[in-house]
Amino acid sequence: MKKISLFAFLLFFITATSSAQEASKTKKTVQQGHTDQNKFRQMKDVLATPNDQHAASGAPGHQYTQQKVDYKMDIRLDESANKIYGDEEITYYNNSKDYLTYLWVQLDQNMRADDSKTPLTKSKSISNARPFVTTGDFKTSYMNEKKGFGYNITKVASNGTALSHTINSTMMRINLPRALAPGKSFEFSIQWNYLINDINKDGGRSGLETFPDGNNNYTIAQFFPRLAVYNNVEGWQNMQFWGRSEFALEFGDYEVAITVPADHIMEATGTLQNEKEVLTKTQRKRYEKARNTFDNPVLIVTQEEAEIAEKGKSTGTKTWKFKADRVRDFAFATSRKYIWDAMAVNVNGKTVMATSMYPKEGNPLWEEHSTRAVATTLIEYSKLTFDYPYIKAVSVHSERQGMEYPMICFNFGRPNADGSYSDRTKKGMLGVIIHEVGHNFFPMIVNSDERQWTWMDEGLNSFVEILAELVYDPELFATNPTKEITRYMAGDQSNLSPIMSQGDYVKQFGPNAYTKPAAGLYMLRQTIMGPELFDYAFRTYAKRWMFKHPTPEDFFRSMQDASGMDLDWFFRGWFYTTDVTDIGIKEVKLLYLTDKPNEKMRTLKEKYKRYFNSLGDLVYITDNKEDANPNAMDAYADGKEVPAYIYAVEFEKPGGLVMPIIVELTYADGTSMRETYPAQIWMRNDTSVKRVFASAKEVVSIVVDPDFETADVDTSNNNWPRKGSTKFDTFKKKMKN
Repeated sequence: MKKISLFAFLLFFITATSSAQEASKTKKTVQQGHTDQNKFRQMKDVLATPNDQHAASGAPGHQYTQQKVDYKMDIRLDESANKIYGDEEITYYNNSKDYLTYLWVQLDQNMRADDSKTPLTKSKSISNARPFVTTGDFKTSYMNEKKGFGYNITKVASNGTALSHTINSTMMRINLPRALAPGKSFEFSIQWNYLINDINKDGGRSGLETFPDGNNNYTIAQFFPRLAVYNNVEGWQNMQFWGRSEFALEFGDYEVAITVPADHIMEATGTLQNEKEVLTKTQRKRYEKARNTFDNPVLIVTQEEAEIAEKGKSTGTKTWKFKADRVRDFAFATSRKYIWDAMAVNVNGKTVMATSMYPKEGNPLWEEHSTRAVATTLIEYSKLTFDYPYIKAVSVHSERQGMEYPMICFNFGRPNADGSYSDRTKKGMLGVIIHEVGHNFFPMIVNSDERQWTWMDEGLNSFVEILAELVYDPELFATNPTKEITRYMAGDQSNLSPIMSQGDYVKQFGPNAYTKPAAGLYMLRQTIMGPELFDYAFRTYAKRWMFKHPTPEDFFRSMQDASGMDLDWFFRGWFYTTDVTDIGIKEVKLLYLTDKPNEKMRTLKEKYKRYFNSLGDLVYITDNKEDANPNAMDAYADGKEVPAYIYAVEFEKPGGLVMPIIVELTYADGTSMRETYPAQIWMRNDTSVKRVFASAKEVVSIVVDPDFETADVDTSNNNWPRKGSTKFDTFKKKMKN
């Protein structure tokens, strides 16, 4: 059979010759060095060094330890004054190898205290068209009106003896009477109270909403002084709470008694300990039915019953008691307005309760979807991570909130007054419920440091949320996250931050911490790794760090360790830079088969006669259509298709990110062929690479990334023939001549 051209030989010969000539020219000049900026260099320069607490594999090391904090609390809600009172007993277990001379406690409510520095961190202007200068908002913002928010700490003591302590805004240092030795525990108590904020007027992640009928919906969280994390990476995690970056907390066991008006219905973190004292016989019977109903929610409190309850206010009280083990936080919701439903969920053979509480203002949207969305979330997240370990997951309706805590979350989504709602409202409500319930996995169980690395809970959670939403309603949630993130990534670079930025200092918080990490993981799963490798690695990370404190390094290393893929190039580019993807087609040359050597080839054959004679008969490649002879190989084809069309394609990469090149060729007969070249195709040339496509059929179009899989920010160079390109029109006319 004839050999097609000496393309490889010529390429080698010409390259070697030019390289030798260049070397000769520069031989006498001093060579300048450079740092390694290759996009595929390993990440050892940015990742923390592995140690015996955080292993090189991404798993917890053999010396890994973490602290434990147990709480016993008596909480009282004063509905008449909208104040909450707490008396908590804390047992702190020092499982580290360090001696601790003080403990740090988080006081999140002080973020809105009258002397809080949080308002002073915000740039603020005023419009000359603001007429209502006497409004509370104006006086609060510009006249320093006091509202009386923040903790009132009335006692900090141990065994009846006052403890020395210092409050520094949202943090309190408790000075221990003697150093707490490794393996020892310390018991102390804190008494406190504070005025509850109105989420509509004062903002906040928790608080109260007052309805026109005078009743309140209390969604209460971050309500008690909580111990900060002490670990082997940061020491004390005692960053101030400025209102945005969330929390780093320790796991522990909780016993909580909450006293509220007697006509309230309540849900909270943990297992209800006194059902007979707080639920009616009818409610208990209905809940027992819900425990065995897996297809549809069962109403525990009906809308009719809730409407009767909201018309009167009880003067008595009722105490609800909850117990929760191995949780990192505690929250509760209470109101007389609640409708309450629940259903059982089968999570790999274990029954978990999905439940919702909502006022009539949430219906019919909430009774139709909330608990079903909770159930879907538990099932789908468990598939990609680990079986949900808690006994329940609760969704509570709150007009302006989307916030998560162990086993319970507060979610917005309210229909119009007449009960109608748009697909947008439905999508928003379902999205926030799935997202907030999903936070039970990240970070309530895989307990990353939200105060530092927001993306480790929001980004990972947003990614799994995408998959769960598609299961719940594939039409409503039809989306391409890698395409949607391009608008953000293509924006003004001065207004972008790398994902690996501390949460308080991130620009464009939502895209940075939620959608870009989620889009990156979606891309890893769908395009770069494939679902099988990705899912195994992701599940490995989740199981390794259940009920532990992972770092970004643990995630990056686990994903590579469990998949056998070098992903340093991806994590470096996507998480540590604001580079963009832009891969396109720079040039396409149409080549032809011929039996006529050109002048250069004839010269080479004469010069290297012995070599060429050893090759036998040759078929050549030419870019001159006049010399084309598509039948040049017919006699040697052995019944196989002859590549009558040969396309030499040069791909360019104006963008800073390396990514796979996904190429789709469409032929004149309407068929197509797709090829994916791994990102490593850019290993030796970061600006352009070349590929040759040979076919028996004419190619009518070539498209890079036809399904928008790589977050390409500029698709104007992704097509051949170039759409609307004058140069292409000229090229096309030339080809026809």
